[in-house]
Amino acid sequence: MRSQTDQLKQRNRELSILNAIARALNQSVDLDQALETALEKVAALLHLNTSWIWLMREETGEPYLAAAQNLPPVLRDNPTKMGGWCYCLDTYQKGDLKGAANVNVVACSRLKGIVEGTDGLQYHASIPLYAQDKKVGVLNVGSAAWRELSDEDLRLLNTVGDLMSIAIERARLYEKSVAIGAADERFRLAREIHDTLGQNLAAILMRLETLDALIEGEANRQKLSATVRDAMVLARDNLEDARRAVLDLRAAPLENRTLVEALKALWEKIGRGATLRVKSVGEHPLSVRMEASLYRMAHEALHNVAQHANAKQVLIELVSTPKYVRLRVEDDGRGFDPESAPAGRYGLIGLNERARLLGGSLTIESAPERGTRLDIHIPLERKKAASDQ
Repeated sequence: MRSQTDQLKQRNRELSILNAIARALNQSVDLDQALETALEKVAALLHLNTSWIWLMREETGEPYLAAAQNLPPVLRDNPTKMGGWCYCLDTYQKGDLKGAANVNVVACSRLKGIVEGTDGLQYHASIPLYAQDKKVGVLNVGSAAWRELSDEDLRLLNTVGDLMSIAIERARLYEKSVAIGAADERFRLAREIHDTLGQNLAAILMRLETLDALIEGEANRQKLSATVRDAMVLARDNLEDARRAVLDLRAAPLENRTLVEALKALWEKIGRGATLRVKSVGEHPLSVRMEASLYRMAHEALHNVAQHANAKQVLIELVSTPKYVRLRVEDDGRGFDPESAPAGRYGLIGLNERARLLGGSLTIESAPERGTRLDIHIPLERKKAASDQ
């Protein structure tokens, strides 16, 4: 009787865990938010303090760190250590990590030989994520005080992996539908430009032709003024339509190009002979909106360098992790004293405002004849909904 009661309690516990994780995954179609929330639930409900998720890029099959919870400092503070392949990913890629029987504890190859900054973590369990036969990624969970996982825990983790796989596929399908919608929106804007801007420009031209005819016919001043005013009204309306269209298409410089490629192309146009080096650390994918915002901020910073710095070498460093993104623009130019710089110089006000609107911060280090380093740090963590607090 006691054994049956214990089994019933165990099943209720498992169902409670799975229900909590499923509810967390179903609360959002945003992939980053769903994964972060799921990791929090897994860690809390299974009493494991560290977890992270590798996802495989659909285009190339290469892994990238999609989400992480309480990574030890040596991994958290060094994004390069969380890039590329490792033992568990190699095993997964070979197809040897499949099913609950192979959810097991392994020594983390990324921590091999490291003592400082590991918070005592040396082992983790790897849970394969599959969507039917398609490789989706790997969920890793661990704890400094590691305990041997029971068969029930292994089975439970495998089921959690199945739930995550479904949520990941659903989020990716949603992102694709959004991308299709964005393409439709661009076609709509093209039609609108044709139907509004084009027609308004034609109307302005007609007013100007009328004005020309009135001048030739020596019409009175009142008629001339009325025609000019009509043309001015149409021109102002057209200008507003053009501004709105430009704002809607503000991510266009990145179309069909990565952020790094777009920045290199920009520097080729404005660089004035200085050498640009672009360094990208971490492979966490960024939203279109975030990439467009980073491009605009980098554009402003590079424009400042080209106009004022007289630099020979320029470095752009982009660090992207599940927690934050950092953009650094550094040059070896003439520099300046940030404390005594004239108000509005170097576009600092605009850069600071853009960073602030994204919830981030801007810091500047510079001194005369010692170059300038500009850092923009933007957190990517989602705030919990009020219902979760």
